[in-house]
Amino acid sequence: MRRSSLAATAQAVGAGAWCAARTSRPRRFLARMRRDVEAVKERDPAATSTFEILTSYSGLHALWLHRVAHPLYRCRVPVVPRWISQINRFLTGIEIHPGATIGEGFFIDHGSGVVIGETTEIGDNVTLYQGVTLGGTGKEHGKRHPTIGDNVVVGSGANVLGSVRIGDSAKIGSGTVVIHDVPANATVVGNPGHPVLVNGQRVGIPDIDYTHMPDPMAEAIKCLVDRIIALEQELDEINPERKDKRRARLTRNQEVLEELLRYSEGGGI
Repeated sequence: MRRSSLAATAQAVGAGAWCAARTSRPRRFLARMRRDVEAVKERDPAATSTFEILTSYSGLHALWLHRVAHPLYRCRVPVVPRWISQINRFLTGIEIHPGATIGEGFFIDHGSGVVIGETTEIGDNVTLYQGVTLGGTGKEHGKRHPTIGDNVVVGSGANVLGSVRIGDSAKIGSGTVVIHDVPANATVVGNPGHPVLVNGQRVGIPDIDYTHMPDPMAEAIKCLVDRIIALEQELDEINPERKDKRRARLTRNQEVLEELLRYSEGGGI
């Protein structure tokens, strides 16, 4: 028998054994559902009762629909897992590919706009907020989505892209774009994401007074204004006739600006 045939047979046998094991463990499935409800109670102060959680939490509904679709996908049932995934997205606004592997105690808070790709692997007790994407870069094949460790928190709007690995107990800040591996117990922010805390210690940033942090946007604008002034001075030297016209125009602009702002009278914009 050819090696490829042996590999295919072994894979089919493995899938069949996995399916048989899954269908013979309904108690474990119910236990996981109970753990999912407990995760909501532990991590959402707004959760007031089990009834409210069961009827009102779209993240929980999306997870349970995925727990139905995932075994069917692993058993190679055609089409149906993707249908369940699409119905899931229509009902909850959360798209989870049926191939994604999700551990216990998973919690999607609010959930709208969350996307989880096919080869994503998520550990236990992970929390995602709204707008999170666990996706690919479009340049990879095979394992092309993230691997998320245990006890990870991913803030709203964050994007974790490619086959990166997020270490246990890491925190991904809101709006962060992660394209590299993240060590355990790290806090990552920025675009591209970079660690600012690892094991509670600051990384790559000075010990400064955070109530008086510099404004990078203001600094960038100041540099542009300085450059414009320098260019105008060079033009004045080349063409002295425009100097008086420019000064008159600047005076008018300053008057209009002061009228709009009216800071001296406390009127504001």
